[in-house]
Amino acid sequence: MIGDGFLIAALIYIVACLGLVLFLQKQGNRLRNKVEALTLLVKEGDRQREALKRELHELRSGTIGVGRRVLALERKLAEQDVKLDETMHQEPQAKLYSRAIKMVQLGAGAEELMRECELPKAEAELLIRLHSKR
Repeated sequence: MIGDGFLIAALIYIVACLGLVLFLQKQGNRLRNKVEALTLLVKEGDRQREALKRELHELRSGTIGVGRRVLALERKLAEQDVKLDETMHQEPQAKLYSRAIKMVQLGAGAEELMRECELPKAEAELLIRLHSKR
């Protein structure tokens, strides 16, 4: 009798241990699957990060190139402004036209330009079309 009780207790203990082993194997498989899924997510994240890194590098390079072009254009524009100023000061009629342009920008009409700057009607109208503030 005592031997039978011990045998039953041992069998229950073995069955419980087997159940625990099966449960732990199942949990281990679940954890392995989660680790594999997380590994795939990390790899995808790394791939996307590298793609974004390449795109950012391309954007930086393009921005630098555009910046250099803008600086070059600003220099050329400044040179053209200097040349224009020099040209206007060298020509005797330049002062007359400069005055006429200022008058147009202040709202003078063709008749006033013709009278004050002694310009032909066609030139006065042309200056108004080119330089009036719309």
